[in-house]
Amino acid sequence: MLGKIKQSLHVKRKREAEKKHNLFYLFWECTQRCNLSCLHCGSDCLSDSKYNDMPKEDFFKVLDNINQHDHEQTTVIITGGEPLLRKDLEECGFEIRKRGFRWGIVTNGYAYTKERHITLLNAGMGSITLSLDGLDDKHNWLRNNPKSFDRALNALQLISGSERLFSDVVTCVNKQNYHQLEDIYRLIAENGGKAWRLFTITPIGRAKDNKDMLLDADEFTGLMDFIKEKRKSGEMDVKFSCEGYVGPYEGKVREDYFFCRAGINVASVLIDGSIGACPNIDRSFVQGNIYTDNFMDVWNNRYEMYRDRSWTKRGQCANCKEYKYCGGNGMHYWPEDKSNVLTCHFQLIK
Repeated sequence: MLGKIKQSLHVKRKREAEKKHNLFYLFWECTQRCNLSCLHCGSDCLSDSKYNDMPKEDFFKVLDNINQHDHEQTTVIITGGEPLLRKDLEECGFEIRKRGFRWGIVTNGYAYTKERHITLLNAGMGSITLSLDGLDDKHNWLRNNPKSFDRALNALQLISGSERLFSDVVTCVNKQNYHQLEDIYRLIAENGGKAWRLFTITPIGRAKDNKDMLLDADEFTGLMDFIKEKRKSGEMDVKFSCEGYVGPYEGKVREDYFFCRAGINVASVLIDGSIGACPNIDRSFVQGNIYTDNFMDVWNNRYEMYRDRSWTKRGQCANCKEYKYCGGNGMHYWPEDKSNVLTCHFQLIK
């Protein structure tokens, strides 16, 4: 009973956040080039993307536009593709910091060297998210590269040695690495990791036809139990991502209850200038384009489908008893035709 009361209060806070829509995080998809060809990639990134890297000056105009308005402290998260492939990444970071924004990157760690670590810190990088998807065999399998694990582990050791850098490790949990979770936990802890976020794999991009990557109900419930127990130990900050509503595990597998902040507190500038929310949401959900629209006008006056999600009460969500608390799951689970949510985490729980 107490849990439902807390969730009801959380729903009220979500409604307030939707009205205020303070911009906390702005993702910049600075490139779609990548030095890996991961089996689960949602963006289908390639070493030679059909899109050129976005000129940094084009993105800076967005930041200047934001600074013309009163806004909460916004953090820029540089993503891709693999952002380390940009030779001017440090220049980008320096200019972002110069404009008063904190910034960080999301990386697979393959090109993260000691030299790059130092230059990024000198450019003001304040946060980094590193992908580590298993012990050497399973990580290399998912990342589709025999050297990927060693490179990622080296990156973890470099990152963990920097006290002023906020960092976390993310793991895409799948059938191949599910039985390695305890070993992955120990590996991260022994190499200085302080925070670990676990995801499941979204059936989009390259993963949509690979059922071997998707957890079944027993495995998903086991994942929830694993996270719940690790959070009790306090040795490392372990949490389930914000990807979906998990019913009886809400309040137990992360700090707060499920809240997909896409389009509410999170926006993105995609590689072609499209203005969206989280970068892995279907591209049909974009709200404008920086080359034709004023970014802050778009942020303040569009995003209706994100801030009023009543349209998601369809398909399997139409008669769900938990809809009040879930609200249609994470936005990245809705396809272009919006006919039905791709995955319901609540239904996976046994």
